[in-house]
Amino acid sequence: MGEVKGFLKYDRQDVGHRPVAERVRDFAETDLPLTPDQIQRQAARCMDCGIPFCHGAGCPLKNSIPDMNELVYRSRWRQACDYLHSTNNFPEITGRVCPAPCEAACTLSINDEPVLIRHIEFQIVERGFEAGWIEPLPASRKTGKKVAVVGSGPAGLAAAQQLARAGHDVVVFERSEQVGGLLRYGIPDFKLEKHIIDRRLEQLRAEGVEFQTGVDVGQDISARYLRKMFDCVCLAMGAGQPRDLDVSGRKLENVVFAMEYLATQNETCSGEPVDQPGVVTAKDKVVVVIGGGDTGSDCVGTARRQGAEMIYQLEILPKPPETRPADTPWPMWPQIMRMSSSHEEGCERRWGVTTREFAGDQARLDRVNCCEVEWTKGPDGWKIKELPGTDFVLETDLAILAMGFVHVVHEGLIRNLGVQLDERGNIAVRDFQTSEPWIFASGDSASGASLVVSAINSGRQAAAAINRWLG
Repeated sequence: MGEVKGFLKYDRQDVGHRPVAERVRDFAETDLPLTPDQIQRQAARCMDCGIPFCHGAGCPLKNSIPDMNELVYRSRWRQACDYLHSTNNFPEITGRVCPAPCEAACTLSINDEPVLIRHIEFQIVERGFEAGWIEPLPASRKTGKKVAVVGSGPAGLAAAQQLARAGHDVVVFERSEQVGGLLRYGIPDFKLEKHIIDRRLEQLRAEGVEFQTGVDVGQDISARYLRKMFDCVCLAMGAGQPRDLDVSGRKLENVVFAMEYLATQNETCSGEPVDQPGVVTAKDKVVVVIGGGDTGSDCVGTARRQGAEMIYQLEILPKPPETRPADTPWPMWPQIMRMSSSHEEGCERRWGVTTREFAGDQARLDRVNCCEVEWTKGPDGWKIKELPGTDFVLETDLAILAMGFVHVVHEGLIRNLGVQLDERGNIAVRDFQTSEPWIFASGDSASGASLVVSAINSGRQAAAAINRWLG
């Protein structure tokens, strides 16, 4: 542990943000990192809790969190960086965008504020890059085996790096024009600037990973080609099928999926060509974001920076409580009221609301018809019903569907490969191996939509399973 009574001596100091008036004028990252002295005090709050639920129950990657906190407290930053990278391929990503289930599982969370784990991780890896400690780790010998990884999101990149370090020749196929998948096209720059991804990709390339972009596997190259040219394949395309809203008027113009909306802005920020940028910009528009999760929050922040006139965010679930509810006791992840930096920038949030209809003149949306709902729990689980007399109309120019994702896209490659799916539409796997022995799957393709940290862990575990099979 760090300081014996540090958790009694020091309070948690959260990461600050750039002023709202400044940050909404650009897409640069919003966080203001703490100073080294402040971080050392935060690391000192880590207590000798005996069983560290933070890295057991809380962290999918099983990061050695108490050890890293101890090393940071004692200014042994390089060793802390080595510890961090022994379990996490991309801590600069998780240190920015992970919701930090480790902090919810921190022992201090029982009756106090948890240790600032995520930002300590961020500080460790950023110091590592600045000091030049993070170097390529190419394999000492080659196996002669060749592996194709389809998809370059967090799972695909983690799998590719682990396989290359094991000595295999790895080719990553990415449908988009640049590498990164969800990290590059789904997460806004104000949470994750894309040079952070490029910095890490330099390491992967130096370790022997080959990237082929602009390649739609299943269309540009066939499943037969993969079988002929590679010893095995790892599918890591993510859960790309968005959850749709089957109501009247869904096909009106300016009713778009969140990923379509966010990807267009990210392409604009990176200078990539955009076919129809005007279709999904919020400039001077009244925007309705349907979905109250992180993706919806990202849409709120993006719309604010684009110059939206007004932003509403609607969530069908009831408003969560301010404190941990009884049905999610420590160390479980609690469903509590949270406010992101995007919410601070301005939007009207409403809970317990369902969308009944998109309406407009001719082909364009101009209003959303909604009503309030009530949730009741019975012997068969939760039931939802509309409340009479609560109908209301939101005049709007742009509706963004941010209701999550259901499963991997089935059309194209998945159908061509003939791999079995589970009851939820995900790729069915056993130890990451599909019904076709030479094909493996990792990340959201196999699990359904989840966290970036879970995808990294899945990619690492899939790589280990592939390495065993190839051996």
